[in-house]
Amino acid sequence: MKWLDQAFTHKSFIYETNHPEKVANEVLEFLGDSVLNLAVSHLLLNKFPDAQEGTLSMMRSQLVKRSSLASLSKELQLEGYLLLGKSQQLNGGMGKSSILANTYEALIGAIFMDSGFNRAEEIIQGHFEPLLQTKTPSVLFNDFKSLLQIYSQQSHGVSPQYRVLDESGPDHDKSFHASVTINGEVKGLGCGKSKKEAEQDAAKNALEEINKMSNDNSRTK
Repeated sequence: MKWLDQAFTHKSFIYETNHPEKVANEVLEFLGDSVLNLAVSHLLLNKFPDAQEGTLSMMRSQLVKRSSLASLSKELQLEGYLLLGKSQQLNGGMGKSSILANTYEALIGAIFMDSGFNRAEEIIQGHFEPLLQTKTPSVLFNDFKSLLQIYSQQSHGVSPQYRVLDESGPDHDKSFHASVTINGEVKGLGCGKSKKEAEQDAAKNALEEINKMSNDNSRTK
């Protein structure tokens, strides 16, 4: 009960009320973030054992990003248990993605402290496995442009740029060739029966090359 109470206590509540016995949830949030990343990594590795490290890393980033955790927090109605200061309440704190995501992480940290990693992992799997059984594999494995977007934003702070290089063939059977660049450097080339297909193929080839380079660098360290 101690850890659960702490998980739902926002620092604004401590600052604005006279409850010296209360402890803010920031430390549990820090702990829960690590537990969540480990559990989701384990889940992804079990689900997709042939996926490369870079792909797994980008999938994990997509699953545990702030907006995803905030949505999960809303589904679990965690805001109903959250103790916020009046200033945060007036500023719409109950609906802020950052606060909701942090509350979910703090809850995971509390479960870990109270019941250990195995129980925390079991609960996390219950929350995230349904996502992997529905749209996530198709989104993350077939939508290579989304994966490359995640990588590019995280690693370079910019979005990939696509360009159709040429098109050939009759109107009913055209072929398109495209390139994708990051910071002006060509990362992949692709082809397809539409511009969209060509761009997806270019993103796929770019990711394969990025993963290959990442694995090669890991072996030389």
